[in-house]
Amino acid sequence: MALGLEDALGDKLSAGVLVSTSRRQSTRWQSFIGGHPLPNEDSLAAARAAFALLDRANDEQGTLIFLISGGGSAMIEWPISNDISLADLRAANQDLVSCGARIAEVNSVRRAFSAIKGGGLARRAPRAQLFTLIVSDTNPGDEASVASGPTLNASADAPKAIEVVEHYRLETVLPESIMRAVHRAQESSTPVNGSHLVLLDNQTAIDAAAQKARALGFTGATLDHICEQPIQEGGELLLASVREAQEPFCAVSGGEFSCPVRGDGRGGRNLETALRCAIHLDHYNNTGAHFVVLSAGTDGIDGNSPAAGAIADETTLQRARGQNLDAEQYLARSDSYTFFEQLNDLIVTGATGTNVRDLRIILQSA
Repeated sequence: MALGLEDALGDKLSAGVLVSTSRRQSTRWQSFIGGHPLPNEDSLAAARAAFALLDRANDEQGTLIFLISGGGSAMIEWPISNDISLADLRAANQDLVSCGARIAEVNSVRRAFSAIKGGGLARRAPRAQLFTLIVSDTNPGDEASVASGPTLNASADAPKAIEVVEHYRLETVLPESIMRAVHRAQESSTPVNGSHLVLLDNQTAIDAAAQKARALGFTGATLDHICEQPIQEGGELLLASVREAQEPFCAVSGGEFSCPVRGDGRGGRNLETALRCAIHLDHYNNTGAHFVVLSAGTDGIDGNSPAAGAIADETTLQRARGQNLDAEQYLARSDSYTFFEQLNDLIVTGATGTNVRDLRIILQSA
């Protein structure tokens, strides 16, 4: 996004702050390698640099263009109060992403302790002209959740931070400084100026996959109703959607299943989705048809693993048993990455440089 903007604007681009997964050498950009999925020192340094640039744009009544991408919540961060340390920010983010909460719920709590999120960045420059371009990893119409919405007000129906904390029983889990911020939290009534445009989103990936499937001779469907279910329910719905289909058939869905972490293993919701589907196929596939399930994150990183996801079919558990691998044990300790690593069924792309949520594909053939 930054390279595209630089190409488009040329010398009209006077200065910028870039926080991403790699550092860019440029006289125009101050570049930082932000943390993901947890903030790091560069996340704070990027915020300080952004504040300085925003103050300058405000003084000069300049034009600001924000490039917001999914995955940015941890990459640029600044606490709402001085008693919140980087360690507290990291602990809070870890607790939130592993408790099983939906992204809208996670972001409600994040906004309570952040000076960046919920329009915090944009409010630093009320006299500037603001435009936001978004690569979205949230549901359509929920652009305020992308990177926790640094330039957009939270939606009016967003859950309350304290209600989310209580629902997931995080009162004694989150750091004390974070809980103080949650209790003090009030959504800002100050409007955010500017306009925004979504460039890419999860539907872009779903449509591209479905188009490719048709080009390869599959009939198929996009499963828009399978999006943010609890992971066990979502996996069962995926397989149920293709059981009665005519062959060859391809079903595509996106979104992000809610996936609480139960153990200290490696993996994420995509790897666990593939593992749960493999277990389900091993137990219940009596049709004689062949199924292949792919579940992967479009950013190339699933949870705390270096993989994007994995593939599974009705032979996965049979091959696992041949190596004395107990799938249920790996599932119980949230260690789906290690399970698929030993079967050589991982999808490893490396960081893709974008993030439009997850993509799940099921193929059925004779």
